[in-house]
Amino acid sequence: MKENKYDDPVFFEKYNQMSRSVQGLAGAGEWPTLKRLLPDFAGKSVLDLGCGLGWHAAYAMEHGAARVVATDISEKMLEKAGRINGREGIEYRRAAFEDSEFEENSFDIVICSLMLHYLASYEEFLEKVHRWLKPEGVLAYTVEHPVFTAEGKQDWYYDQDGKPLHFPVDRYFLEGKREAVFLGEKVVKYHRTLTTYLETLSQKGFRLLHMAEPMPTEEMVSKIPGMADELRRPMMLIVTAEKVRSEQ
Repeated sequence: MKENKYDDPVFFEKYNQMSRSVQGLAGAGEWPTLKRLLPDFAGKSVLDLGCGLGWHAAYAMEHGAARVVATDISEKMLEKAGRINGREGIEYRRAAFEDSEFEENSFDIVICSLMLHYLASYEEFLEKVHRWLKPEGVLAYTVEHPVFTAEGKQDWYYDQDGKPLHFPVDRYFLEGKREAVFLGEKVVKYHRTLTTYLETLSQKGFRLLHMAEPMPTEEMVSKIPGMADELRRPMMLIVTAEKVRSEQ
């Protein structure tokens, strides 16, 4: 399935009101953690899958990347990315991941931010990225945490006054399709266990470098209403891995 909710005008407008859309990387709660785990971009060729508004592509170019190819299924996303994050050396392409093809050993770094939970096949994702990466190239991805995706609705249980009581975790080991609500709209996502995310890396020719469950900073907790509740359960998972060099 190739889901493209972001070209819906109502959904796109709601997305553009989020802090990560308005403030860029500074408005993304996972960014302080992800930034520390990213490889050196100097002189590297980079592929940004599901690039959205192009914040990561621009960051890579601003930190010395030789070139960046940034792909997304959404025409609206790419149009705005070109306006606000257009840089010499960045090529924006409209393409669903499932339809994307690149030559083998084309990139030093592949970035994928919050796209994996929209893909039906994690195995296909890793197989393709493995082909496209050069030996010892690095994959860095963020994805919604399995605790967050397991039950499906992705919302708290509330008391009679609207205060969050607890976050439901159910059907954890039953991987597959979930119907969630994001920005008030129904979307289809795919749940996988933490074991699947990490163990499949080695099966597909990668070596795990880092795994992190980012938390909001103290500053975010103090300044953003409701952010303290984000310390009660993980929302995101960050993984970096290296393509293993084949023995000759």
